[in-house]
Amino acid sequence: MKIIDKIREDIQSIRDRDPAARTTLEIVTTYSGLHAVWMYRVAHFFYVHKMYFVARAISQIARLLTGIEIHPGAKIGKGLLIDHGSGVVIGETAEIGDNCLLYQGCTLGGTGKDHGKRHPTLGNNVMVGCGAKILGPFKVGDNAKIAANAVVLEEVPPNSTAVGAPAKIVRQDGKRTQDLDQIHIPDPVAIELLKLNKRIKVLEEQLENKDK
Repeated sequence: MKIIDKIREDIQSIRDRDPAARTTLEIVTTYSGLHAVWMYRVAHFFYVHKMYFVARAISQIARLLTGIEIHPGAKIGKGLLIDHGSGVVIGETAEIGDNCLLYQGCTLGGTGKDHGKRHPTLGNNVMVGCGAKILGPFKVGDNAKIAANAVVLEEVPPNSTAVGAPAKIVRQDGKRTQDLDQIHIPDPVAIELLKLNKRIKVLEEQLENKDK
């Protein structure tokens, strides 16, 4: 697909999915997420032609202008919508399918332990909530949803919803798998404190029985 065709689809994706988008002129001139994607597409062209310095220079200019960092080596399909966008980071070996939606502050990154393919692969129609972190070289399946502030460290099946840190699958194929949602997320610190309190009570009871 030619770059100009992808640019048209990027604009149409925003018109279709963002209720705040009123006109094409407004989208083209004011949407920083769109500007970042366009500059990425130019940088990616130079990257695949092994003009790495030019590619990285363009990506860094884009980061300064938009607050969105997309490595030119990433592979991004058509219709990507980066909503608001500040703080979004997309790593070199990340892959993003068609018609995905990324909110501000999300990261498609690595763990520092992998070589070669280091970053995640998103299928088609994936939504990543604000502040979410997807870390590692695994796949997030088509139509999956990643909740705000989730930390995803392993594969997410298609048509599922991942919530929490570390993320757990709470819904798959329209059916709830756990009694959780984006508001009622378990606090891992509180859970550990409850375990400690339970252990302390057991030890206290053992000491009392020993004294008797």
